[in-house]
Parts: sequence; structure tokens; C-alpha cells
Amino acid sequence: MNWLPLLHRSNDVKFLIFGGGQVAQRKVRTLLKFNCDVTLISPQLDSSLQTLVTAGKIKYVAAEAMQEHVLAGYCVVAATNKADVNQSIASWAKALSCQVSIADDPQNSDFIFPAIIDRNPVMIAISSSSESPALTRYLRNQLDAAIPTRIPQLAKFVSRLRKSIRLSVESTEQRQRIWRKLMSSAMPNLVLAGKEEQASDISRSVIADEKQMGEVFLVGAGPGDPELLTLKAVRLIQQADVVFYDRLVSKAILEYCNAKAEMHYVGKAKSDHAVPQEGINQLLVDHARLGKTVLRLKGGDPFIFGRGGEEIEQLAEDGIPFQVVPGITAASGCSSYAGIPLTHRDYAQSVRFVTGHLKDGTANLPWNELIHPQQTLVIYMGLTGISHISKELITHGMSTDTPIALIEKGTLPEQKVYTSTLSEIAGVIESNTISAPTLTIIGDVVNLHKKLNWQ
Repeated sequence: MNWLPLLHRSNDVKFLIFGGGQVAQRKVRTLLKFNCDVTLISPQLDSSLQTLVTAGKIKYVAAEAMQEHVLAGYCVVAATNKADVNQSIASWAKALSCQVSIADDPQNSDFIFPAIIDRNPVMIAISSSSESPALTRYLRNQLDAAIPTRIPQLAKFVSRLRKSIRLSVESTEQRQRIWRKLMSSAMPNLVLAGKEEQASDISRSVIADEKQMGEVFLVGAGPGDPELLTLKAVRLIQQADVVFYDRLVSKAILEYCNAKAEMHYVGKAKSDHAVPQEGINQLLVDHARLGKTVLRLKGGDPFIFGRGGEEIEQLAEDGIPFQVVPGITAASGCSSYAGIPLTHRDYAQSVRFVTGHLKDGTANLPWNELIHPQQTLVIYMGLTGISHISKELITHGMSTDTPIALIEKGTLPEQKVYTSTLSEIAGVIESNTISAPTLTIIGDVVNLHKKLNWQ
């Protein structure tokens, strides 16, 4: 650790920047975010810097770098495109005990510029010690996307709480205990969701040491690839005290969970329910009443054949706070990874989702409605009954040569796609070992798989 990260009051620092190109421009724009006093010295400027000069946002001296330009008490940035000139500027600066930053020479610099994530009043600075600016920018972009946009609102809310707690609680130890409870309660997530009134209620009860009601998050985990998780889903997965997950949630996604979280498998397979649905509903209620942050993690999207509505109905009836985070449903994720667009101007202008779960060996589906020209049919959970479904579709008028695709373990590294026709798909299933989860797509768009397959 060769660089000490400190925050300095920006209005106490004046900067001299030598250079008029892109490197100088990046330094100038960073400093202007903090209202710094900036003077630019260069014989020429690029257009964006000239715009800043014209607008009066920075001072400008049109000249080649000379020793008399360096002034005591300034921070100096040598950002010309000539290494020997930058070294001369640095020697002039150090002779006057000025702090200096030299472009592309961190070893001889007194300070360097980090990448900044701005969530005023929260600020995050990222640096690779000038070893890899490209890596620094990459990390900044990744973190910037992951940090909620309402962090400023949370910071202001917490600041008001801090003043209130200081006035009402004398003991430092008690204040620390209250803050630990507050930051692990539902309060932060409620503020981030724009529910500040509810967050205030919880905060008051925490400060008064009353029994807390937890919150349940019904989160869609998508079709399997962890990179298809939403940013909000990742944040909630990492924060949960208790996790109830089903069989369609991949191991890679479960690795995001807090190592201290209670993990409960409540998955369902055909004729094999680890916990009945009514039991799952009650478990969510019971754990929330213990003051826990409860995560119900479901493959795909909770509201598309995920029985998410049934679970939150129970929560609503019992007065349990909850939020729902949608996920990429299997139809969208698997079809995209298989190169099969669900709609296409030349092939399909509509798409229909149905569940292929069979009851007593038959599928109670509105067959006549499913047979429609230029429509894509997507069947969830229909692998075991696809032969029966194919026969019924043919019986009710769908062409025997209608293209059909089975997408096994879609979006995962082991994804496989089997294509055939309605009349021949039974033979494909018999000659291959295909396991769930498998999504079925029927329609002319399947013909695009060979051309558009990229995974």
C-alpha cells in the first residue's frame, strides 16, 4: 500500500495543470466536480477545454511551460504529451515544495487521481495505483452500476437519525448498538425503495428497543446465468438473514448469499415438493415476525408460473412488509441464449406462454387458442408431457412440420438445444437424455436457431 487514501477539503487547494489535451481534460473535469480553483497552462487547448475557459470555469495561460509559471502553495499536475517537459515541471514544483502529479509516472508523483463514483454526499474513490487506468475505469463502471441511485436519500435519512440519536441517547455503547440494529433492519431498503415513512416507523421502534417486524423480498433469480440477475436482486441476496430457494436457482447465484444467512431449500419437482406451498407461505410469515430480512428466491420471474402471487397474498393478509423484484423469465432468457427470437417481423407477431404440467396424464390447455398463424408458443415445465402436447396440437390443426425446440438448462454453460418438428419430437426425446429444466418453443421462429445461435 504505497498510496494513503485521504479526503481533502477541495476549496483549500489550488491547482496548476500543464497540458491542453485529453489527459489534462480528464484531470480538469475531475477537479471541477469539487469546485477546485484550476489554472491551465498550455500553448493550445482541445475544444472541450476551450469551452470551459470560455465559460469562465477555469483560468488559462496560453504559453509553453516555464519555471515562473509554478507558484508556491499550488498543487501541480504535469499532463503534457512530452515526458521530458513533464519531468522539468516536476523538478520546478518540488523545488518550491509543491505537491506534484506526473502523467504516466506514478513512482515520482506525490499524488494521483482516483476514479470517482459520486453519490453526494457519499463518494467512492477507486485506484489501481496508476498501474492500470483501464482497470480502474472498468471497476468504477461496475461499482457505479451496482450502487443504488437513492444512496443520497439514504445518507440524508441516516444523517437526520444520527442527530436525533445523539440528542436522545447518552451512552456511546448504546448508540453503537442502536446503529447496528438500524443498519441490519429493513430501514435501509425501505429508504432505497422510496418508503421513508415506513423507514421512520421502524427506526423509532429500533431506538425504543421494541420488537421488530422483518420484511420479505420476493426475488426473481432469472433462468440461471448469475450475470442475468438484476442489480437490486444481487443487493438483496447479499443482505438477507434467511433465504428460501427453489430447485431452479443455480449454485452460482446462491454463492452471492451472505455466508451467515440461514439457507432453506423449498424446491418443487414433479410429484416431489420439499415443502408444500402453504408451508412455504407460513415460513415466510414466521421468519419475518422474528424480525428477519427474509429472501424468497425463485428461478425466473416470481409472477410467471412462479406462484409468487400466492406467497405475497399470504404476506399481505398477515400484515408482513414485502417487496417484489422481477427476474428475467425463462422464455426470454433461454430463447435469447438459443438465438431464437420470440417475435420476428417475418415469422411471429405474438407470443403466448403456457405451463405444460400434466394432471392425470392429460394437459388441460385451450388447444384451439394455441393454434394461430405467426404466433410463438412457449411451454414451461412441459418436458415429460411434450409428446402428448405435440399430438394434441396436431389433432387440433397445427401442421405436423411446425418447428419445435427444446432448450435444456438454458443460459447455463451446459445449455443444449434440440430442434425438430411436432411429428418427430417424440423420437428426439427417446433418443436423447434430456433433463429438467427444459423450455419448449414452438413456431417458425425456431428456424432461426441455426443462423442466430451464438451461445
